[in-house]
Amino acid sequence: MRNTFGHIFTLTTFGESHGTAVGGVIDGMPAGIDIDMDFIQSELDRRRPGQSDLTTARDEADKIEVLSGIFEGKSTGAPIGFIVHNTNHHSQDYEHLRCLFRPSHADYTYHEKYSIRDYRGGGRTSARITISRCAGGAFAKLALQQMGIHISAYTSQVGAVALDHDYTHYDLSLTETNAVRCPDADKAAQMAALIREVKKEGDTIGGVITCVVRGCPAGLGEPEFGKLHAALGGAMLSINAVKGFEYGEGFASATRRGSEVNDVFINRDGKISTATNYSGGIQGGISNGQDIYFRVAFKPVATILREQETVDLEGNATKLKARGRHDPCVLPRAVPLVEAMTAMVILDFYLMSKTVFVNS
Repeated sequence: MRNTFGHIFTLTTFGESHGTAVGGVIDGMPAGIDIDMDFIQSELDRRRPGQSDLTTARDEADKIEVLSGIFEGKSTGAPIGFIVHNTNHHSQDYEHLRCLFRPSHADYTYHEKYSIRDYRGGGRTSARITISRCAGGAFAKLALQQMGIHISAYTSQVGAVALDHDYTHYDLSLTETNAVRCPDADKAAQMAALIREVKKEGDTIGGVITCVVRGCPAGLGEPEFGKLHAALGGAMLSINAVKGFEYGEGFASATRRGSEVNDVFINRDGKISTATNYSGGIQGGISNGQDIYFRVAFKPVATILREQETVDLEGNATKLKARGRHDPCVLPRAVPLVEAMTAMVILDFYLMSKTVFVNS
């Protein structure tokens, strides 16, 4: 089972949804980075369940405990170990799933691969495991901030309710002013109303998160099998419920002509730049110094509070109705997760570029 992400900056995660704790070990964190633990905790709080009536009611404090790698407020270059205890898991809510496979969950595939599974909340396949990713991303963000690189994600679509413009038309500092994490107050209200509607019906709904990286230097990524956009896509597609990834103009460029989407080079204030940014800040798999932006599509949460047909371990037809506490829409809590995975990719590729430079 592969539990480690990254090349130089790496995160190894452990834990299950209803186990004692989840946590991880970060290796490759640059030494001498100022570590703001209040910031680290705030990033976990953004992912924390029970934030509003739009999310699961599971009440977890998600308090992080750092075990190593920090001394006198700075990273030492040693591995950073951390742990977050599970304190509000209701394992009895999942007893009826012991011998059943939930539709569109990883129950069946995990069972086929390992011949054993933790049915309590999905065990290792649960979205609760993403706490470790948010923690790793928070440390990566601190390093990137000191390099002038900033990452912002936001909910740009829930169901059919979508923002009308791209990220350049919005003040992304407003993202955290509402429970949906959308920078447009009117659209956020419509999204929230839709989420409440599907929740009342015992259903779920999906949507899209947009992410923007500003201040990324040119030169990150490799031209063949280490493309930066491929790494970002892989990171996003490793997130639970993600079904699609596009960067720059993405699929919209398939219907346009080269003359419409080519990014013409210009001299801007004495520096080579581009007049447009249809490429999404990446050309030939390598960052070009412009804003990197991409969109991530999330499917509706698989657990719905309606009766569904399924089969048991022996393949016998049966029915199930989910119990417990679940998100009607994963997007509000997934925004910090998208940022976290982005931060780890960018920092990892930044460190790899420096290694190549030193060795060359």
